Amino acid sequence: MQTPQLSRLGALLLASLAATALAAPDTHVSNKASFATDVIYQVVTDRFVDGNAANNPSGAAFSAGCTQLKLYCGGDWQGLINKINDGYFTTMGITALWISQPVENIYAVINYSGTNSTAYHGYWARDFKKPDPRYGTLTDFQNLISAAHAKGIKVIIDFAPNHSSPASQTDASFAENGRLYDNGALLAGYSNDPSGYFHHNGGTSFANLEDGIYRNLFDLADIDHNKAAMDLYFKQAIKAWLDLGIDGIRMDAVKHMPAGWQKNFMAEIYAYKPVFTFGEWFLGENEVDPANHAFANTSGMSLLDFQFGQRVRQVFRNGTKTMLDLDAMLDASATQYKQLADQVTFIDNHDMDRFQVSGASGRKLEQALALTLTSRGVPAIYYGTEQYMAGNGDPNNRAKIGAFNTSNTAFKVIQALAPLRKSNPALAYGTTQERWKNSDIYIYERKFGSAVALVAINRNLRSSASIGGLLTALPNGSFTDKLGGLLNGNSISVSAGAVPTFTLAAGAVAVWEYKPASYTSPLLGHVGPMLGKAGNTVTIDGRGFGATKGTVYFGSTAVTGTNILSWEDSQIKVKVPAATPGNYAIKVANAGGAQSATYGDFQLLSGNQVSMRFVVNNASTALGENVYLTGSAYELSNWSSSNPVGACFNQIMHSYPSWYCDVSVPASTTLQFKFIKKNGGAVTWEGGSNHTVTTPASGAGKVIVNWQP
Repeated sequence: MQTPQLSRLGALLLASLAATALAAPDTHVSNKASFATDVIYQVVTDRFVDGNAANNPSGAAFSAGCTQLKLYCGGDWQGLINKINDGYFTTMGITALWISQPVENIYAVINYSGTNSTAYHGYWARDFKKPDPRYGTLTDFQNLISAAHAKGIKVIIDFAPNHSSPASQTDASFAENGRLYDNGALLAGYSNDPSGYFHHNGGTSFANLEDGIYRNLFDLADIDHNKAAMDLYFKQAIKAWLDLGIDGIRMDAVKHMPAGWQKNFMAEIYAYKPVFTFGEWFLGENEVDPANHAFANTSGMSLLDFQFGQRVRQVFRNGTKTMLDLDAMLDASATQYKQLADQVTFIDNHDMDRFQVSGASGRKLEQALALTLTSRGVPAIYYGTEQYMAGNGDPNNRAKIGAFNTSNTAFKVIQALAPLRKSNPALAYGTTQERWKNSDIYIYERKFGSAVALVAINRNLRSSASIGGLLTALPNGSFTDKLGGLLNGNSISVSAGAVPTFTLAAGAVAVWEYKPASYTSPLLGHVGPMLGKAGNTVTIDGRGFGATKGTVYFGSTAVTGTNILSWEDSQIKVKVPAATPGNYAIKVANAGGAQSATYGDFQLLSGNQVSMRFVVNNASTALGENVYLTGSAYELSNWSSSNPVGACFNQIMHSYPSWYCDVSVPASTTLQFKFIKKNGGAVTWEGGSNHTVTTPASGAGKVIVNWQP
């Protein structure tokens, strides 16, 4: 997310897509719904390599030499292609590139307090259905996809449907007035918005979740996703990029869009071309937000794991927390997130100070990288971190990369550890167990079946430590450090699950591992997507499935025969069965009948989804009471009063005593519903008959009722 200062497509785009369609088969990736075995590399496209000077903007928008960091510096898709082809990413072990939002951004140069700013970052969109010419042409983008796939690298695009660009309600001449285009055709400007495509509620104070969703994020023109035209527009746009072969989506500012609309959006993607999708829900230091966990567990997408990133920075970068605090965070988040392996871990990104502090030892960064690459979740590395780039605050944390050194220690740490995520399933899928800890030492074990990785870190750069009484699931034998002593690690021996006392050097990191040659019974490592309707494709990763088709179970519903699309020893693709909508645990039985443990919980939707706003008027409440929604579909909680939809909002789009909830519900369906009031365990139901609404076939809808006493 960038903050200032402080498919059916149009005929033109369809023709362009048809003329340049990718011909390469999609064999580079076994599972676009899982990145558990991958290492992501995040680039700010403009700040990487200028591969084609001809597409650089001219005049006040461009900074030759990148001395003015809020202007364009020339990085483009051809520059990324050049670095893919010269092997920089594959040599490092990178298997996924997360690039800046590729859509056309505004051309205006905006002056904020005497400083000129441009849309170099990609977050000031004007047309989500066109490529940004400063990054290249549509052909350049497709060449990027092809080049990446040829090297076994996935491509993730940033996507920011929360807003268009900076705008002023009272000054239509400011910037481009947030104007939004549909493949070149103007839809609306912020101060000329006859169809109400934008929210006009002022800027958010960040006071609460509702305020952040329905007001502008700073001065960015905020989209009203409850408009059917906007829902359709963004679904068409993302399908266009999916058709170009992207492998993943990073959704910007998910905290600032209705969760119901986003769930309906994800259901559309998973029914079309399911790809791994993760969102940005910013959390500050020590911030733990139950709404963050609820979103990750129910929206259909995972999140950038700010709890992880902020705590790792405190422990290793700032020294304000200890290894005991790191262990506490890992323990807590293991139960807070249902799909722990899908949360994207990181130590810095474009919205925070770079991890490396100018003049500080690089060992802290090297240790944090080693932790991230061997911990649970999907590791993401910010461009230049491997080159020890420093820089505090926007835009200093987004300088142009200045070196591509492949022999420095940080690069070699990534190079050594990244491949282990594919070769050892303990790192991709395993559980985490603390084995030894104090304020400076953390030794943890990742385990998946009999595959094991044991990691030891001493963050004290001055003092070694004697490690005694260390227990492990590693089998008997001797184990060398997979980093080859790069961070002063040592070899260990194991006998009957115990490691003899050894010295862990000052500042040392060591990684020891074991993986069996084969697996005799099925082990589930990852299932994804974990949301969808009957007939969608779900991919199951793990080990020990065997070469012959067995059975996949969604709860007690067995999937066999042609509904199993492919079956390999480490991966199964299966169609979601037609069953009662609800939450299901998934398990696998191999051809011999051996069954895996369950993997939960899959959200089986009632069918195609639309976003629906439910509004109730005259719902006065007592102190401590909130209003919730429940009704006759799984998406409306099946009349549950213990786990209803909500709490609903009551301040911005409708004001107290009116309440409203935006919900993803089945399309073309007649639903019955009621609102309830809750205060702790006390529940007050509406009186009278059930309310009834028939949902639209597509787009978004709205129903308004009066509270029935």
